[in-house]
Amino acid sequence: MGRFARNLVARASGGSVALSRVLPGRADRLIIAPHDLRTADATRAAEIYAGRFVFAGKIVTCHGRSIFDLEPPSEDWEVSLLGFGWLRHLRAADTALTRANARALVDDWISNQSWKRPIGRRADVLSRRLISLLSQAPLVLSDTDGKFYRRYLRGLTREIRQLRHAMLDMPDGVPRLQVMIALCYASLCLANQARQIKNASKRLSDELQRQILPDGGHVSRNPGALIELLIDLLPLRQTFAARNIPPPPALLNAIDRMMPMLRFFRHGDGSTALFNGMSGTPSDLLATLLAYDDTHGTPMASMPHTGFQRLDAATTTLIMDTGAPPPASVSHEAHAGGLSFELSSGQSRIIINCGMPSTGRDNWRSFARSTAAHSTLTYHDTSSCQFVEMSAMKRFLHGAPVTRGPAHVESTRETVANGVLLTTSHDGYVPRFGVVHRRVVLLAHDGSRIDGEDSVSPAAGSRIKGTGTDYALRFHLHPSVKASRLSDARGVMLVLPNRDVWIFEAFDDKVDLEDSVFLAGTDGPRRTAQIVVRQDSRHASSVRWSLVRSATSPAAPNARRNGRREPELPL
Repeated sequence: MGRFARNLVARASGGSVALSRVLPGRADRLIIAPHDLRTADATRAAEIYAGRFVFAGKIVTCHGRSIFDLEPPSEDWEVSLLGFGWLRHLRAADTALTRANARALVDDWISNQSWKRPIGRRADVLSRRLISLLSQAPLVLSDTDGKFYRRYLRGLTREIRQLRHAMLDMPDGVPRLQVMIALCYASLCLANQARQIKNASKRLSDELQRQILPDGGHVSRNPGALIELLIDLLPLRQTFAARNIPPPPALLNAIDRMMPMLRFFRHGDGSTALFNGMSGTPSDLLATLLAYDDTHGTPMASMPHTGFQRLDAATTTLIMDTGAPPPASVSHEAHAGGLSFELSSGQSRIIINCGMPSTGRDNWRSFARSTAAHSTLTYHDTSSCQFVEMSAMKRFLHGAPVTRGPAHVESTRETVANGVLLTTSHDGYVPRFGVVHRRVVLLAHDGSRIDGEDSVSPAAGSRIKGTGTDYALRFHLHPSVKASRLSDARGVMLVLPNRDVWIFEAFDDKVDLEDSVFLAGTDGPRRTAQIVVRQDSRHASSVRWSLVRSATSPAAPNARRNGRREPELPL
């Protein structure tokens, strides 16, 4: 390692914060390099060295030109390129060749005018790039000379100044916190920043207290926000320790609350429940984050501030959305999934929401946010939330926030003789149709049976509005579940990957199997199926259903039919 790189005397883990004047003239050296918790793949270093950049399912080959001069094939690809997260793959290879390649690419970026492109100056991209450049400094500065070292510092100065300007017009929520995190990284990693560390810590603390709710959920109600933030907040905590500076109490408290919440959303297979914009998450990343959880206890059953309930019995887990939409300023990814739930048995997911793809989100966003993409009731083929539709307003508001949705969501749980009973309702359909959706779910103590009832009824003091009175119950199935209708069209047999069999029944209604799509797969959208029960509130205001683990073998789906019993809901 060169003598200038030796200034990187410690490695910790990176963090967050907001600041005013981050790089005064005396900030002439780096003194620490935060650790990057994201998974690195050394095999990708060879692709990058060969000039092939593979991001978001797209491949761009340089052919001797600067990668920053080429036209990006998609916005997702450009975000990945300009975030510089790919530097960690070069660092994982850890050869003289990859170190030289990393240095050449960073030097190209510093001198390239493409940093002026709109995507590159976006607050979230700037934040990611600054964190990447700081955390991968040992790679880039290894065996370098003083001339490049000073150029690197000037490049960091430019990034920090741009980020300060981007703060003036950045969206609320996770992007705002990520800016705080990146600027706090800068104040800790650069020399002579005592005043900036104090200011940055204060601003970060204020933002964490505003965005992280008392139960540990994020104000956006998206489980993915916890992952995006913890992956930087955990290293930040270590960076403070490496600098012998006490971490802000608000940072420690936020992490302590967020870790149990992350475990709350976790299914038996290690995946995260798909609510409010959640995409698929690599299991190794979740495992890395949860390794920092000192409690390792059973997840809490109720998260009242964020608005979710979790029912656990034996190996069966049911997670339900029982909250109102988030505030408009952080609702750009929020979904109309009121009272939707996900169900898993052991390491097999059974009932899911469609989720959101990790790339190409704009192509699916409208459908993925709709109520029909969730395992809940849809009234008159309408979503329980309304979103901004006008393109001009979307651009002005940095997306399509929720404009109207459930104002009152009620949820009570109690332990009864035959299980845990969850009674919920929301008024999202009252303004347009005058009806309240009520869902009751009972999970048996041994986890072998779920009984449910969904109903629509006139809101207090009003009558049903409009001419449409039809509604539909949807239960989206995980692609690994094999589904087939029973002969009487009142039920569906579900065969899990481990050959366990569950039977879904709606005792008084016809049950259909229809196409659906699983959007949150790591390999892109996948075709799957959904159970659908349709009804008209003029004829029947409720649908009773059950999901029962069966001893029946897959070869004999009707064997248990003679012994069927009605749902046992203590209504």
